[in-house]
Amino acid sequence: MRKNLLRLGVTMAAAAGLSLGAGTAFATPAGPGVKGTIISRTTSGGKDYVLRQITIPPGQSTGWHYHDGTVYGFVQHGTLSHFDSGCASDGVYRTGSGITEPSGADHVHIGRNLGTTDVVLDVLYVLPHGAPLSEDAPNPGCDFQ
Repeated sequence: MRKNLLRLGVTMAAAAGLSLGAGTAFATPAGPGVKGTIISRTTSGGKDYVLRQITIPPGQSTGWHYHDGTVYGFVQHGTLSHFDSGCASDGVYRTGSGITEPSGADHVHIGRNLGTTDVVLDVLYVLPHGAPLSEDAPNPGCDFQ
């Protein structure tokens, strides 16, 4: 699995014209048991490129948030249910699926694991240099968290 994660990062990094270096872990808002591990981090052209693996246990979520840059994900395992700030599903992503999250506070969203097995995501964050991986956002009025 780590080979696949690294292959994803190298492929995405090559497309961005950079090389990846080592990094440290940084947590984003999430439910109990949600884990994120930074695999690699580098800066090029005023942007931070962070490759991270996220695990979301059954019944948990990422919490409501948005990103200051574009985020690209790949579902290694499980099914991710994604919801926008209008409380509507804007995608269900199964193993092998890719997902792109646009940047900005007008793109508040939450990722939820409504299944019975862990969701494992490989995620590449392309952020302005120094920006956090995500920005917390309040629940926009949905009856779920």
